[in-house]
Amino acid sequence: MFRLWSCNGGVHLDTHKEESSQAPLRTARLPRELVYPLQTRGGLNAEPVVAVGERVLKGQVIARGEGPMNPPLHAATSGVVRSIEARPLLHPSGLADLCIVIDADGQDEAVPFEGVADYDYAQLGPEELRARIHEAGIVGLGGAAFPASIKVNPGERRKVDTLILNGAECEPYISCDDSLLRNFPEQVLGGARILMRILQVERCLLGIESDMPQAIAALEQAMGQGDHGGIEIVPVPVIYPTGGEKQLIKVLTGREVPADGIPADVGVICQNVGTTAAIYKAIVFGEPLISRIVTVTGLVRQPQNLLVRIGTPIADLIEQCGGYAPTVQRLILGGPMMGFSLPSDDLPIVKSANCILALGPQEPIGQIMPCIRCGECASACPVGLLPQQLYWYARADNLERAVDYRLGDCIECGCCDYVCPSHIPLVQYFRAAKSTIAAKERERHKADHARIRFEARQARKEREKLERAESARRKKEALSKVMGTQPAKEKGQTSADPEQTA
Repeated sequence: MFRLWSCNGGVHLDTHKEESSQAPLRTARLPRELVYPLQTRGGLNAEPVVAVGERVLKGQVIARGEGPMNPPLHAATSGVVRSIEARPLLHPSGLADLCIVIDADGQDEAVPFEGVADYDYAQLGPEELRARIHEAGIVGLGGAAFPASIKVNPGERRKVDTLILNGAECEPYISCDDSLLRNFPEQVLGGARILMRILQVERCLLGIESDMPQAIAALEQAMGQGDHGGIEIVPVPVIYPTGGEKQLIKVLTGREVPADGIPADVGVICQNVGTTAAIYKAIVFGEPLISRIVTVTGLVRQPQNLLVRIGTPIADLIEQCGGYAPTVQRLILGGPMMGFSLPSDDLPIVKSANCILALGPQEPIGQIMPCIRCGECASACPVGLLPQQLYWYARADNLERAVDYRLGDCIECGCCDYVCPSHIPLVQYFRAAKSTIAAKERERHKADHARIRFEARQARKEREKLERAESARRKKEALSKVMGTQPAKEKGQTSADPEQTA
């Protein structure tokens, strides 16, 4: 029997997954328009490679960024580029930025996809496989949207021996990974083999929550129909947030990722199962990342999982799920613990969007009372922090001390909020403190940059001054030599007095 390690903290939550997982997976209909924000992860921007009025095909690159941190964007269907204009982003602020808007023509005509036959990818080296993953525009589908080609490149200094596939979908309401594992287990296992080839490892652990029996059965059936040596399916406890990357690594391997490190530092690479399936389709079928499974649930008439094209407006998905229930008041991207509210449903699905959650009025959490130092938040924290201390320092704007107490390690899972008997919105304080620290860091960088420029300018001016003085000295010396060697009669002088010469 596989040994599991215990993880710090965590809470047991009502999952609400059956609301969407009971219905079969459906393919969302082709939308009338597709919208692609050009701002990607970390504020990076891609540049359009198509023009307004140009017809594009399904799978065609429509925007590219610079460097491996900015994978390309692909059209999810054929159509005409209507505009490249500012539109609201899928962000709680609702701020606008440039987006490519495509009017679908309904023909769904695609560019030729060039893949390699299953198992023939072994003829390709790790670098070639990573390059194909980048060109397919694949990023992490678990929510972080980190470029997959970078994540599977740990570098020569790190020795990786274990690949972990994250199927522990621990946040309530979200069931898109469950649906993927039920319907496409062979793609997940095939992607695992490709990743094992890239990383040159012989061990793969597929962590999946123990309350997903249908997904486990589908994986076990697929395991028996192919050569999947080295891959092991491991059910994990249903505790939030076991699906966090560092938490799952601890549960499956007992290894703890350093606070300022990455999983590769402890010999592990962790990938979401959705990302893994996308990698399989990119390598074997040559299909770029143009669709994903999205859970649409909560106060909609027909909660379900939909296979959605990237760029589809959220309003289209709500309509296909029968519309809103009468009591809906809020729309959330993600789950109730770590998701954020959306200003409207007139926003597009992006690669990292895994769940659209419609909820009713915000439930009253009770009157906020003073901290009673009960320690419940510390017991529930999966990272082993002291939220009560962070709260005091964040509230007092003592950010240096908050950093000393590892504020940067907070994953904002909301466990401390959930168990706090005083109803203190701890995560709000932590997010505000992080934002303030980030803003101050940006200002410091600006000040350092301005200081460096000023010092460089002063040094340049001083150097130019010295160069002018040196040039003047040399000219004076040359003139003195010339005047000193001329005959007196040529100078109109009767003597070679130095003062007169000068």
